[in-house]
Amino acid sequence: MEDIEKERRLEEPLKHGCPDLWTWNRRERSPEVWLSGPGNRVVHFHPNWSKGTAGIRGTRILNNGRYYWELKLSHRVFGTSMMFGIGTKDARLHVNSFINLLGEDENGWGLSHKGLLWHNGVALHYTKKFKENQCTTVGLLFDGIAGTLTYYKDGECLGVAFRGLNEIHEPLYPIVCSTAAKTEMFLAECRRDFVNLQDRCRAAIVKKVKKREDIPKLNLPTRIAKYLEETVSDSSTPLMPVDNFDMYMI
Repeated sequence: MEDIEKERRLEEPLKHGCPDLWTWNRRERSPEVWLSGPGNRVVHFHPNWSKGTAGIRGTRILNNGRYYWELKLSHRVFGTSMMFGIGTKDARLHVNSFINLLGEDENGWGLSHKGLLWHNGVALHYTKKFKENQCTTVGLLFDGIAGTLTYYKDGECLGVAFRGLNEIHEPLYPIVCSTAAKTEMFLAECRRDFVNLQDRCRAAIVKKVKKREDIPKLNLPTRIAKYLEETVSDSSTPLMPVDNFDMYMI
């Protein structure tokens, strides 16, 4: 059983997909964001000192497709909020205060390094706090057919974070932001899947499947079962609202 769980954690998302070539948008970013490296894939936040929250939008429109991308965070993981997620054109990319910018309103969906999910100004417990001052890899799997966003941390799937994204009609883009000075995120890998009949059939099936443990009851071939598991949460336990948010600001 442990071997099966380990294989599930280490299975590469969209491994049968193809490379995707999007990068960060030079025109849609905070003035406190600099870009460098081949293809402008390295984001530098607050290169001198920080006096607020800075973000940048990716060039990829995500709606109706399946995409996976990885962000490699430098060892400088600290501060009020470093965030990774998606948002519309209306999501703000700069503010002169230290806040959880991505998900402050209905235009963004984000995960902070404090382990909290943010959307519409509401925070939910999702995972453990990231270890500060330690390099970390964050993966994001967006499924525009099933309408889900799933996070990975250092190769381990953390489960579905957001649902209902297929009902968003405005274009959705990758977004990252940070309050911390001299922090960096490198867009290390991007893959995409083809939107096809198989994806649409899966979306119809997972609407009837409430949790991952129900999939074996369908008596499907192993490969199809694993394909369904990618968008079904490991647990039916709902995420818990954050009652005392001040402790996460430390």
